[in-house]
Amino acid sequence: MASVALVLAIALLAALFMSFTVGANSNSAPVAPAVGANSLSVLRAAFLVGIVAGLGAVLQGGSISETIGRDLVAGVTITPLAAAAALLTAATLITIGNSRGYPIPSAFTVTGAMVGAGIALGGGFAVHEYVVILGFWFTIPVVEGVLAYGLARGLRSDSVPETLGIPLLGGAVGYALANIQLTVIPTASGGQGSVARYLATASHLFPTTVGGSYTLGMVAVSVTCGLVALAGTRLILLRNESAGIDQFLVVLGLVVVFTSGGSQVGLATGPLEAIFETDLQLPSIYLLALGGGGILLGAWIRGPRLVQAVSNEYASLGPRRSIAALVPAFLIAQLAIVLGIPISFNKVMIASIVGSGLATDSSGGSGVSPRKVGITLGSWVGSMLGAGIVSYGLYHLLHVLSAGG
Repeated sequence: MASVALVLAIALLAALFMSFTVGANSNSAPVAPAVGANSLSVLRAAFLVGIVAGLGAVLQGGSISETIGRDLVAGVTITPLAAAAALLTAATLITIGNSRGYPIPSAFTVTGAMVGAGIALGGGFAVHEYVVILGFWFTIPVVEGVLAYGLARGLRSDSVPETLGIPLLGGAVGYALANIQLTVIPTASGGQGSVARYLATASHLFPTTVGGSYTLGMVAVSVTCGLVALAGTRLILLRNESAGIDQFLVVLGLVVVFTSGGSQVGLATGPLEAIFETDLQLPSIYLLALGGGGILLGAWIRGPRLVQAVSNEYASLGPRRSIAALVPAFLIAQLAIVLGIPISFNKVMIASIVGSGLATDSSGGSGVSPRKVGITLGSWVGSMLGAGIVSYGLYHLLHVLSAGG
């Protein structure tokens, strides 16, 4: 009994360690464009990341947990020992990359570690799930790169005035925000609901469906939110265009940080979802709070280094190209949450930054460091394979030690 309690305590500490690492590593990237555009200082960015990502973890977290905890390995249920092995492996590898200034993608690393631990536990490969996840991962750079490049070119075009292009993007983000899934808005089926769905349902507004469960009332609420965001963005631009662009860039970055917290917390808490439900019999909100607290501390303590690395070493973006990088990152991340696919925000943000950076500036430079990007791509592949191997071995080592104790 004491041995089981010890293993469970190690698993909880490993989840806290992992969430701390995620806060230091993955959640810093969305504000990097704002820092690179000199719209936000490094220290202030790290402070805001901690608070906003922590809130995102609690208010929008949990969507990726089931995939991480139950769907990556077939035929077995992840035990506290396996969860501890996977989380310790992933967090350690990410911390090493973080300390050397190279962001290691948390989703790649955690996925590899969970598969390694699950196979060591006696499970089988969930091939169908891997195909879906890998397909989404390989699609991200292409889709994001194209979107970010197109938006950057459009925002830098003389034919598109600032007071039109940026407010339109603000309106699109406002529309999307009305539809993001939040844990504080449950649905009748037990899932997460959106502001648009809640307001439309509560007020019985245009209940006619326009596709699946999406109603005309939800469209009306979403359009209203989009128009409010559009009008607000246009107002701050008309008041002071330069300052307005900077303010919009900071707000947009924090919106993406909120999304990253909601997505990334599942990487730390997912392996423990079943344990909380069965062994501890506690609601998942406590687990999300643990992850959110770890993310907050990680962002405050270790985040500045990664903010500096991503903002200054990957690309030298101006405000317009930074905005063009953030919008696709936000949309892709929210789609991943809806589909329950774990993603790395390092990968998401770097793909957007590269795509936006390729929209050459007046001096003819793209602002992209090919060497840094190449090293990062290698670290992505190596982190997943290495995490699987290390986690497999660590599980067997911990199993032997626990049995001997």
